[in-house]
Amino acid sequence: MSTVSVVVGNPKPHSRTRQIAEDLAQRIAALTGAELRPTVDLIEHADELFRWPSTTLDPLSEQLRASTCAVIASPTYKASYTGLLKAFLDRSPARGLEGLVAVPVFTIASAEHALAVEFTLRPLLVELGASVPTRGLAFAMHRFDHRDEVLDEWIAGQGRLLPGSAARAGTGA
Repeated sequence: MSTVSVVVGNPKPHSRTRQIAEDLAQRIAALTGAELRPTVDLIEHADELFRWPSTTLDPLSEQLRASTCAVIASPTYKASYTGLLKAFLDRSPARGLEGLVAVPVFTIASAEHALAVEFTLRPLLVELGASVPTRGLAFAMHRFDHRDEVLDEWIAGQGRLLPGSAARAGTGA
């Protein structure tokens, strides 16, 4: 069974970034027939990020590595991802995300940051061995109340690139 994980690097618990990431993950799971894994909201584990080993974070890192697909989300901070997300991903060994299909997501306040997801988070995920077959989602927060249409549009344009989506489309699911 394929699985979809969500990792959120927002320093605010239960953030709008998390909601967007979870909504996108639900769409990906429906499209591919994958099972959703529990969301990893990193702010809930901030005090553990620099402890090795960590009985809390080690299983969460393993959940990510064992997933088929993962939505990796962060608000845009200084035209990049948060240190919270970077610290978590730094726990992965070289090529530690090999075999994972990653979907990078940034929540952005300004169109000036629309390409930041492609130029900062995508290279980090690829460096760790993840495959990133789709365009990243730069979600403009002024569209938050219209997130269903924004996410549906992203799925319509990018969903066919996700593993398992073609097989599900062929079954009429």
